[in-house]
Amino acid sequence: MNKSIEEIRADFPILSQKVYGKPLIYLDNGATTQKPEVVISRVANLFRHTNANVHRGVHLLSDNVSEQYEAARETVRQYINASKKEEVVFTAGTTSSINTVAFSFGEKYVGEGDEILVSAMEHHANIVPWQMLCERKKAILKVIPFNDQGLLDMEEYKRLISSRTKLVAVAHASNVLGTINPIKEITAIAHKEGIPVLVDGAQSIQHGIVDVQDLDCDFFVFSGHKIYGPTGVGVLYGREKWLEAMPPYQGGGDMVANVTFARTTYNDLPFKFEAGTTNYPAAIGLATALDYVTSIGREEIAGREKHLLEIATRELSAISGVRIYGTAQDKVSVISFLPGEVHQYDAGMILDKMGIAVRTGTHCAQPVMDRYGIPGTVRASIAFYNTEEEMYALASGVRQVMEMFA
Repeated sequence: MNKSIEEIRADFPILSQKVYGKPLIYLDNGATTQKPEVVISRVANLFRHTNANVHRGVHLLSDNVSEQYEAARETVRQYINASKKEEVVFTAGTTSSINTVAFSFGEKYVGEGDEILVSAMEHHANIVPWQMLCERKKAILKVIPFNDQGLLDMEEYKRLISSRTKLVAVAHASNVLGTINPIKEITAIAHKEGIPVLVDGAQSIQHGIVDVQDLDCDFFVFSGHKIYGPTGVGVLYGREKWLEAMPPYQGGGDMVANVTFARTTYNDLPFKFEAGTTNYPAAIGLATALDYVTSIGREEIAGREKHLLEIATRELSAISGVRIYGTAQDKVSVISFLPGEVHQYDAGMILDKMGIAVRTGTHCAQPVMDRYGIPGTVRASIAFYNTEEEMYALASGVRQVMEMFA
């Protein structure tokens, strides 16, 4: 890294605070990441100096912010290596992106008796929109199982694909298990049958290099707040041929070319899918976050997080009674575990009093919990601004929790 860990942590104002008189140890990065000062300042300065609605005005402020907004789109295009910026649609987040595809693609291509394929490790956001589509269209949702390690059953995946399969929707990385799924293999199998693939990148975008052309996916979705950017903004990458063919998800301003009471024609890509006033300050903030991550180095970030994950996994595994869920070799820096017989909520609340912020519950992935027959887990999700000392502090805190309930 071109910065020391002390310099990196100084970039994130929130990390210097104390919780209950103890230094904050923030290990809930899978839920949302903290924001560097450069992102905070960029958004604040936009409101202070250049705020105006995008694509609407002919005055200087509107021109200025419109240029920043479209420059942000180009930054995203480069970051994920989309072939053209028309394939980058700004949305409200991962959930909004998935719902857009579920409605727009579903309206045109899915009919009664057709099938949508998802995996059993999906976040609810990559399950429920497809269930709703299947209810509307009288289609069928099929599920790819995974084993005890947290690896998808690829042979079953091949068996599940049929002539009625219209789309495969799968997480790039599981928000509970950390498993990095073999997307290139998944897309290759689907594409042999002419089936498009949507990849939920909410838990992969912040951990390493995402190249949509290399993955060969048809849709890729993620949220800004997962990668050190603002909330309320996300991205839908879609292959141009699909976006051109799909009807718009919502109607309103900016997504139209011509409106009469007899007929409306739609705007060109990507504006066809950006109805109304978009969250342009957040989109510009997202681009700033991506530039920040690039300046640190994506390979360096991935390497540091892998190192921290190894420490945390080793230290937690050494504690008698701790059970870790998700033991794939290829993982993002997420550990879900149960500390003996201690309820996950109790563990999370006590760790909080130690200054350690973790997530507890089902993590919006109830089918994963059902697969293991458990009510939920404690989840520690690690970012590159975390430290080795914090990994040891987590393990020490878990020991103390278990001793309290022994």
